[in-house]
Amino acid sequence: MSEEMPINPQRAKQLVEEFTKIKQRIQNANKTRKNVRLVAVSKLKPANDIVALHQPPTSHLHFGENYQQELLEKSQLLPSSIRWHFIGALQTNKCKPLAEQIPNLWCVESVDTAKKADQLEKGRAAFVEKSEDEVKEKLRVFVQVNTSGEENKSGVEPGDALGLCKHIRSDCPHLQLQGLMTIGAIARSQATTDETVNEDFVVLRETRDKVAEALGVGKEQLELSMGMSEDFEGAIAQGSDEVRVGSTIFGERPQKKDAKVKDEVEEGAR
Repeated sequence: MSEEMPINPQRAKQLVEEFTKIKQRIQNANKTRKNVRLVAVSKLKPANDIVALHQPPTSHLHFGENYQQELLEKSQLLPSSIRWHFIGALQTNKCKPLAEQIPNLWCVESVDTAKKADQLEKGRAAFVEKSEDEVKEKLRVFVQVNTSGEENKSGVEPGDALGLCKHIRSDCPHLQLQGLMTIGAIARSQATTDETVNEDFVVLRETRDKVAEALGVGKEQLELSMGMSEDFEGAIAQGSDEVRVGSTIFGERPQKKDAKVKDEVEEGAR
């Protein structure tokens, strides 16, 4: 279907320019020169925008979505070579279909209960069972940690992260524990300067280190997913392996009620 997806060349040029700026900023912030994954958060943006970045010259692979239905619709429109990340709040009863219905779902980043992990496991097991091709990769998951202590934030308490990580590793054979994720407090991001450190990033890194030690694995085997449009450079400085950037690349998002999964582009604008 992607071949038929119309692309506005002016919009594509703008997206590539903004994407390239972000990649350069990541490179500048990455003093250790390790690989930092960029998840382009495309929620409430049309599939046309994703195609514009997935095709050359950028050929980007990793895209993040917050809403399950939107992700499902986009995944059916777009190439299977895209690596989808689900980064939104998870509902337990929707975990099984999420893991079962999207073959190229690369990662679920917001696992914060054993029940959700179990439902993702059931969904992925069902997908593997009905798949005609051999499925070699497990579904990657991050455990979301509430590093800021905010009541309105999802995530396990830092002290409970180990128990959930152990559960995923021992009881969910179709899932791969990729690491730990946090969203963090907006106020902390805004208050952080070049001379100060975002406390959320410190808490997540320290939690990861403790979990890795308790599991008997190297720290590098558990990734840190932290940092968004406002604070990704600071997150990289604190050791982030993955940053999630959306509005800085795609621009201001529409209201959910006004969002379109696919834009119609006039013939003359292609």
